[in-house]
Formats: sequence, structure tokens, C-alpha cells
Amino acid sequence: MKRLWRYTKQLLLLGLVFVLGLLSPVAYVEIMCQGSAAPEPYEALLAPEFHRAETRTLMTYPEWDIVHAYEDYAQVVAGGDPHEFRFVRAIGGYWTSLCALSRASSALGEIDGPTKQLVYVIGVSFTAELLLKAAYEETIGRFFAALRGNERAPLDDLSATHAKNYAEFLQQVPWYKWQFRKDRTELKAKATTAWRDRERRFALGVEYGVKAAYADVIADAVAQVGQDELTLRMIIRGVDKAVLEASGEVTILSAGAEGFEVETPRYRALTHLLRNWAAEGGTFVEIAGNDDILFTVLAQEPSMDGAIFSRLRQGFGDSRHLVMTKVVNLAETLRAMQDSGQQLEHIHDY
Repeated sequence: MKRLWRYTKQLLLLGLVFVLGLLSPVAYVEIMCQGSAAPEPYEALLAPEFHRAETRTLMTYPEWDIVHAYEDYAQVVAGGDPHEFRFVRAIGGYWTSLCALSRASSALGEIDGPTKQLVYVIGVSFTAELLLKAAYEETIGRFFAALRGNERAPLDDLSATHAKNYAEFLQQVPWYKWQFRKDRTELKAKATTAWRDRERRFALGVEYGVKAAYADVIADAVAQVGQDELTLRMIIRGVDKAVLEASGEVTILSAGAEGFEVETPRYRALTHLLRNWAAEGGTFVEIAGNDDILFTVLAQEPSMDGAIFSRLRQGFGDSRHLVMTKVVNLAETLRAMQDSGQQLEHIHDY
């Protein structure tokens, strides 16, 4: 009994150290990543009920950082093995970008409690997931990859396809709506008797099963509190009404001296709309009651003047830059990018 109690205490101590390690980045961001800038006054044109907190343009990025990490992972495993992905770098990228964004947010206002809680919870979950995945892939996974040799097993290619499809899915749809159980079934159906396939079927089967169960919990929780708004309102000028009417899922609400007031979808669909309207010569006057907005740029250069944060993408050979600009300058900035060799990645709404 004494020996059992000693082992139990050791396990509890290890668990406590692990939990404290997971929470330490949260403490660091809260203590060390506070900005000192004061928000500039702005008189919004849209009615108050259609406003969204301006700090959300910065705080939507952490969720997208996780999406981008899955994109990087999919790119790496498309022609390589999971242990080649730098898991710790991906974790560090999340927290260092959040630190930079937290400092920059002081110029836009105070970050509300629920948003802070969200970015911390998903950050801790993301950190735990990648640490566990790294521990496995760098040991057992690496061993079976070496045992397999240079020729990829069928489930290596199938899991790479799953990773690519999942990363694309996350561009517009929450992760918990992904069909993990379908992927798990496909693993079983296409596995061969090769040792690498047996190992991939077991390891990824466990991963997909855990994620499926967790997704059910999150889906139930979201159903209880309600999903976030899927549309927002904005004011745009310099674009013909016919162009706006031809845009999918866009409703023209009114026309005034400042331009058209329209309702648009959010997330990835909004990025495509804003890019197309900028190419048509449009100017964005106000978005969701705000005059500042964040967007990300892909470029070969590792740094960019004025960027809040820059980071090398794994597997792609280029860098991502986080840039904030005034809403009225966004369209002109997008048009200028077309001849600069830079690529717009995503415009972060609120």
C-alpha cells in the first residue's frame, strides 16, 4: 500500500506539473503582454445594435492560428511524416502571436472576458493536443516510419488527405462539425497488414475517436448558448449596385450619402467578397461599426514594415504577416498588393 501511495503521489505530482505548464503561457500573456496605447474616438455610422467589439478583429486570429497550424501540418505530411512537423514551434507561434495581439489591442479597447476565456481555453487545448501528438510521433510514430522505409504506406497517404481536407474545412466551418468518425471508418476500411498501416490505424483511430467524443460535447454546449452571428453589416461606396447584387449571400439594405449599407456573411466568405469589391474599385467605409481591421499577408520576406507579428510557415517556405489598417484604407491596400508579390490570406472580421 505504501508503494502504491508513493506511485500515486508521483503521478499526481507529474499531472500537477503538466497542468501548471499548460497554464503558464496564460499567466505570461496576462502579466507581460499588456499594451499602453489608448483607443482613438470614432463615431460609428451603423446603428449600435449592428456593432461588434473592435478588439475582436485581433482576437479572432488565435483561432485562425490553429487553422493555419493544421494547414502547415497537412503540407508537411503531404510528402513527409508527422514527426517532421515542428509541434513545439506551432505551439510557440500561438502564444507569441497572442502576446503581440494582446499588446496591440490596447489601441482598440479592452478585451472582454468571454473572448479572453475563449482564446486561453483553445490555446491550452491546442498546446495539450500538440504536446501529446509530438510525444507519440517523435517516438513510436518515428519508429514505425523508419521500419516502413522510404515507400509510403496506404494510410500515410490517406491520413495526409484527411489532414488536407480538414484544414480546408476549417476555413469556414467550426472544427467540431467535422466527421471524425467517418475518417476513422475509412482508416479501418483501407488499412493493409503492413506494420505502418497497423500503427496508423491504431494511433489515428484513437485520435479521431477522442476528437469525435469531444466534438459532441462542444456541439451540445454551442447548442445551449447559441452560435455566434454568421453575418455582419458594413458600408461600402464606389461599387455599382449591380456588382453588389451579383455577390452571393449579400443583402443591400439601404443607400445613402456614405454609400451602400449591406449585410454580408462572415469568416472566409467575407475575405473573398472584400477582395473582389476592392478589385472593382470599391472603398470600405465602415465594417460592423469599426474603423480598424486586421488582415494577414503571405510573402517571401520574413518581415514586413508595420506588421504586428510575422511568422514562418512550415512546409511552404514563406511567411505570414499580421497587419492592421484603417477600414477606409483597406481596399487601396488590397489593390496595391496585387503588384507587390504579396498575397492576401485572410481579412479578420469581428
